[in-house]
Amino acid sequence: MVHGHKPIGIHNSGLQETDRSPRSGISALIHIILVFGGLWILLNRPAIAQGQQQVPDPGTGSGTQVTSSPPEAAEKSEQTKAPPQPETQPQDKKNEKRVRRGAIVVAPIPISSPAIGSGIVPVLGYIFPFSTKDKVSPPSVVGVAGLFTNDGSRGFAVGGQLYLKENTYRITSGFVHGNMNYDIYGNGIAAGLKLPLKQTGEAFFAEFLRRIGWKFFAGPRFMTGRSFLTVRPNSASRFPIPTEVGLHSTLTAIGAQLTRDTSLNRFYPTGGTFFAFTSDFFSDALGSKYSFQSYKTTFSKYWSLSGKQVLAYNAFFCATGGSPPFYANCIYGTSNQLRGYTAGRYFTRYMLATQLEYRLELPKRFGLVGFGGVGGVIPGGSQLFQRVQNSHFLPSGGVGLRFQLDKKNHVSLRADFAQGRDGHTFGLAIGEAF
Repeated sequence: MVHGHKPIGIHNSGLQETDRSPRSGISALIHIILVFGGLWILLNRPAIAQGQQQVPDPGTGSGTQVTSSPPEAAEKSEQTKAPPQPETQPQDKKNEKRVRRGAIVVAPIPISSPAIGSGIVPVLGYIFPFSTKDKVSPPSVVGVAGLFTNDGSRGFAVGGQLYLKENTYRITSGFVHGNMNYDIYGNGIAAGLKLPLKQTGEAFFAEFLRRIGWKFFAGPRFMTGRSFLTVRPNSASRFPIPTEVGLHSTLTAIGAQLTRDTSLNRFYPTGGTFFAFTSDFFSDALGSKYSFQSYKTTFSKYWSLSGKQVLAYNAFFCATGGSPPFYANCIYGTSNQLRGYTAGRYFTRYMLATQLEYRLELPKRFGLVGFGGVGGVIPGGSQLFQRVQNSHFLPSGGVGLRFQLDKKNHVSLRADFAQGRDGHTFGLAIGEAF
């Protein structure tokens, strides 16, 4: 989604990238404000509804006393009822205006990832109904977010998601700027070696979806960005690296998305399905340095085994065509396709993964999960990485602990320990993996 260049010496090293690439790092920032903004939408829904119910309370109190008055006091009540009305009505209107206003939310969100390390994502958002007359659409959200991790990665994002015309239209847009520090790992004769890289850049993303029936939404999307990629100073380098030495690139694409969600709570689905298919077409005719295509599709199914038990299934497939840069291939381990892998250790033109997770609610807001799955990377194309990358059978399994931050909407803090083919990972985040 973002841009960058092939790292220095990449063709001679037989190296692989990690998930700290811009595709899994900088581009992820674009969605931070949208994902966590959506979280706060659900958290604040009950408060908005309660506020609407409380508005008429002052008026209804006096009205009840009048209707229940005995006949002897009717004339007195009528005399005393008229004067307060001019004061009461403006007060109700003022309360009504207050209810229509949005809510400002501030949230410091901790993160821990094998890809970008541990740190915090501070979020500032404003949640509001785009139209006060629209009682069907979810509240819209705009806001800003940051990223600070212990590996030196930094980022800033601003964006918004608008729901219009009784949830007929959905508009998403965001801008992000930041730098990501990541390593590319060796393969074959270079196994065990890694090259530390730093990629700085910015990107803009926009998407317009329309409901087309049967709960499907479809529409176009656009993204563009640029980046500068260079080698980070490290103990393995015995000579200083000039700051101006690096690679510049630009990526621009138009695409489309088709999605359908029948689950009632996207943060903890207990039934229904979720489906999404995206396609992005990068072209030099649009100003992109590379011309290639990217396709992704995901499907999830949820079963409620009992009031406190859920079984969840997910399948994911990714494919790229044309001549993508190394970081624009399918990167195994990003977006929770399978936990237990550092994103970027395995990547290629084609990737698939499938997993099953058992979720159990415990007392005191706690929960446990157990998960397992299998996936694979399929080589293709003519680039060096694809030629040296063999097909791999990649199993995964692990356990996790949950703590509900919001009981009503079942929004949880997630901590997962997973074992993969080459080692284990630990991740900390908000919401379920899928």
